Amino acid sequence: MTDDLGAPADPREAVRRLPLEPGVYRFRDASGRVLYLGRAVSLRRRVASYWGDLRDRRHLAPMVARIARLEAVACDSPHEAAWLERNLLRARRPPWNRAPDGGQEVEVWIGLRESARSPGLTVGHQPAPGTRNFGPYLGGRQVRLAVSGLNRVLPLGYAGDLEGTRGDLARVRGVTTADRAQLAAKVAAVLDRVPEPVASARAALCARRDAASAELAFELAGRLQAEVEALDWVTGPQRVTRPGAGDCDAHGWADGLLVRFAIRDGCLTGWAQRACAGPAARRYLDQTPADWTGFAARNAALAAQLRRGCDATWAAARHRGQG
Repeated sequence: MTDDLGAPADPREAVRRLPLEPGVYRFRDASGRVLYLGRAVSLRRRVASYWGDLRDRRHLAPMVARIARLEAVACDSPHEAAWLERNLLRARRPPWNRAPDGGQEVEVWIGLRESARSPGLTVGHQPAPGTRNFGPYLGGRQVRLAVSGLNRVLPLGYAGDLEGTRGDLARVRGVTTADRAQLAAKVAAVLDRVPEPVASARAALCARRDAASAELAFELAGRLQAEVEALDWVTGPQRVTRPGAGDCDAHGWADGLLVRFAIRDGCLTGWAQRACAGPAARRYLDQTPADWTGFAARNAALAAQLRRGCDATWAAARHRGQG
């Protein structure tokens, strides 16, 4: 499906129609070429910053002057936005994107070991053989912080046949081998993003952070806050990178605009939009897998909003030129 961009316009009106949600955005010039693709924790705030003080991004000023069209995809978490940016940049890197291979974050996996000899969590660049693996995740530091937080509140690593110092520490924590299966199940539920276990682990970390702050242990409180944020990163919704989940095309339609997302081997790697009448769009919508319907529909509505913003500004500019 080719992109249908319509007339070039001042995209700043479209910026005001962006949500305050995480997501990915891209800029096109008047000929339709993609200039730049980036991600944001808040789409509206991040994109608006290009028309403010660029500070350490002054090299982007020539690009900003050429922006004629703005497009965006809203995501369910900053982690999902990071993955989507990476996937799209790996497929094609626009001329103003400098980071190689889709960004700087490292791709990692969390391994869950349940053996009596060495239970606990590991972080590695590949799925560990003979281990239950979760991921992939982006951001090695974030993932290690999340694992550190989980080890505090769900000390699976001390629920084995331990001797010496580690055995003493297990006794101090009141953890025995009898707790291993239950702790492993709770850790797995958190990494599987089951809401109640996630909320419980997060609440336990927050309680420790608040206690440390009350005792004026601000360095520890800062570390615990970083672990809370990292746990949010790891457990946030993330659907755009699920290796092995197969191939499909997901379509959404709104106000005469059809948006297509190409999912290959479980990774969303392509995104395009074009004008399309409702009846013609129906066959594409009917072929969209049910688990992608909401994502595609929401982003089709966003695409239509952004197009209306740009087109309204363009029409006003034409009217002023004719007056």
